[in-house]
Amino acid sequence: MKPSETTGGGAGWNAGRIPDQRGRVFVVTGANSGLGLATARALAGRGARVVLAVRDERRGREAAARIAAELADPGADERLEVRLLDLADLDAVRAFAGRLRADHPRLDVLVNNAGVFAPPRTLSPQGHERQFAVNHLGHFALTGLLLDALAAGRDPRVVTVSSLNHRKGRIRFDDLDGARGYAPMAFYDQSKLANALFGRELHRRLAAAGSPVRSLLAHPGYTATGLQTGGPTGLTRLLFGRLLRPLAQRPADGALPQLYAATEPAARGGEFIGPDGRGELRGAPTRVRLAPTAQDAAAARRLWALSEELTGVRFGLAETPDAA
Repeated sequence: MKPSETTGGGAGWNAGRIPDQRGRVFVVTGANSGLGLATARALAGRGARVVLAVRDERRGREAAARIAAELADPGADERLEVRLLDLADLDAVRAFAGRLRADHPRLDVLVNNAGVFAPPRTLSPQGHERQFAVNHLGHFALTGLLLDALAAGRDPRVVTVSSLNHRKGRIRFDDLDGARGYAPMAFYDQSKLANALFGRELHRRLAAAGSPVRSLLAHPGYTATGLQTGGPTGLTRLLFGRLLRPLAQRPADGALPQLYAATEPAARGGEFIGPDGRGELRGAPTRVRLAPTAQDAAAARRLWALSEELTGVRFGLAETPDAA
């Protein structure tokens, strides 16, 4: 049965179908707004302890207070933790992971949700192009640093949020930082393809190692969030931040695929979950297909090796053959 199908015949999978999450610990990056905020709210509403990993601690605390006020649950505020995380800075990622593991030696789900979208070319503290640094390298490092804690969890999962744009992407192995030529949207597409390659390769390696951790991918379709207005400039900002915005779905709806991937018992490692509507732009969660470029095992292995080199984070998971 597809995620969007129901035995009752009618509405598709929605947040009301999230199982009870009491006793489980979720980490959601970029949880102070947009898809991350909607994800944290839905999980907290089902009893989960949620770590809101945010770049702006003040905005994170405001988001946590808003969630607690909206939920008719006097204990909700105690289950919401706000922690500072700058995914662009690999030193900050290491510090965050170290503190989190000290306080939570067992984690259940990591939702790699945060992202930046089509900004002017800037570099991270370690010299990486910002979209590649935040959207891919930061999440790659964070996942590797938390993998042991996740392996100790109950039904542990890593959910990496990609995009429809992964289908347009290509990995510029000879120009990852855009020094030879930078186009904001092309480098966003590259980062989203990197997410997809990483999520699938992580699945292959975890399965081969017999790990209890499952890796899943999700995408939100076309959803109105702060990404479209906070990063791009010029025509890109006008197009995505204003002209097309009325066509976009709400963050609460756009978050459903990643919530399904994070909580649904029927979800399986390696699956890609997206909206079931026309063009996968909106709708209830369903299993969707990755682009052929995202299923290229050789490219995934090359990206994995390069990511380990650039981040200094080793997962200890062996390579898998193309057919895995």
